[in-house]
Amino acid sequence: MKHSLKLSNRLQKIEKMVTSQYDHIWDCCCDHGLLGSALLSRQAATTIHFVDIVPELMAEVENKLQRFYSNKHSNSSSSWRTHCLDVTRLPLASFQGKQLIIIAGVGGDLMIKFIEAIYQAHKNLTIDFLLCPVHHQYPLRSKLIELDFSLKDERLVEDNQRFYEILLVSSASTADRKVSPVGDIIWQSQLTTDLSLPSDEHSIKYALTQAEIADKYLKKTLNHYQRIQQGKTNDVQHIIDAYRAVVL
Repeated sequence: MKHSLKLSNRLQKIEKMVTSQYDHIWDCCCDHGLLGSALLSRQAATTIHFVDIVPELMAEVENKLQRFYSNKHSNSSSSWRTHCLDVTRLPLASFQGKQLIIIAGVGGDLMIKFIEAIYQAHKNLTIDFLLCPVHHQYPLRSKLIELDFSLKDERLVEDNQRFYEILLVSSASTADRKVSPVGDIIWQSQLTTDLSLPSDEHSIKYALTQAEIADKYLKKTLNHYQRIQQGKTNDVQHIIDAYRAVVL
């Protein structure tokens, strides 16, 4: 796995948003373990935890980890563990230090259940969450606001003709870092958006691309909620109004 890591654009963006050094990173719903393995390769945490509820997947991930990241023979300062369990039952209290929980590849509705259960079980802990829902972004953001989480960073990415919001939040509330119900930073495309790019030319190209992505995503999201409103089964006019107020 170490020798053939091929991350999608979405996973690359999620991986790059892990900038702080953590003691424990929990890669939840880890699927084939690609994201966690990339974080393990660059020693992003003392321990990377791979979590999925599907036994067959976890067996496959463990076999690959044993092959390429054997804890016994590695010179790395990072170690790994696998957990075949429900995300709501993460044993966070059993581990000390700064913890990050990554949840990606599932809908915002399921993420809400995960986050609420984790928060209720560990109110005494300050936990960072890196979230990339496949849909139901507005309800997820609403739940984060209700729980008074603070925003550390957010990004918008296009991958394989689909759009994804990525949110890095903390369970610790901060007055000047509130989560927006429709997003804030994701709509911005200033040249300073990605400081890792090597030249002004690349930065300009990146900003223009991000502006196009933001414009397409906003139109798609508005169309989605307008169709729901026209169906007259749910009143989502307040959501439509919120997205219409977005300034690109």
